[in-house]
Amino acid sequence: MSLLALIPTRYRWLLGGGLLLTLLLGAASLGWVVQGWRLGEQLAERDKTHAQALGRIQSAAALETQRGHDKRLLLEQQLQASSQTQHRKLTDAEDKAARLRDRLATAELRLSVLTAAPGATDSTHRAPVPGTPAPGRLVDGARRADIDRAAAQRIVAISQRGDRAIIALGMCQDYVRALGEPR
Repeated sequence: MSLLALIPTRYRWLLGGGLLLTLLLGAASLGWVVQGWRLGEQLAERDKTHAQALGRIQSAAALETQRGHDKRLLLEQQLQASSQTQHRKLTDAEDKAARLRDRLATAELRLSVLTAAPGATDSTHRAPVPGTPAPGRLVDGARRADIDRAAAQRIVAISQRGDRAIIALGMCQDYVRALGEPR
């Protein structure tokens, strides 16, 4: 006698259905586990690829940051050199103006202007050019009048402010040129 013969018939069907259900659930569970392994491998591969892509992006960003830093450093050096040059020009111009003021103050130097002879102008109020130059003069035969010492000092101060303005404008132009140059 077999063990199956001892089980009543109606329970045999129930036992068969339960066994079949257990086999189906076991197969489904096994399939689920296998799919989990496969999906886990795919996710691991995708994570690895993603990490490599992020590494490449990070190295490219670091390289671009280094390039930007190098460009900024070069620009700073150029601006520093330009600033030193312009400062040297400004200092030289101020020294030159100071020497000129000192020479004016000590009466070593006098400023003068050209004057026209009272009747030497034509109908258009222009003075005619003299035919022969006077010896030792820069301007041919012109009469000159000395400028008052205080007025000469004011003229020198005005020209010094003009020199400063021109040098400052040059500094601004150099700065804009340095910023606008493609690298």
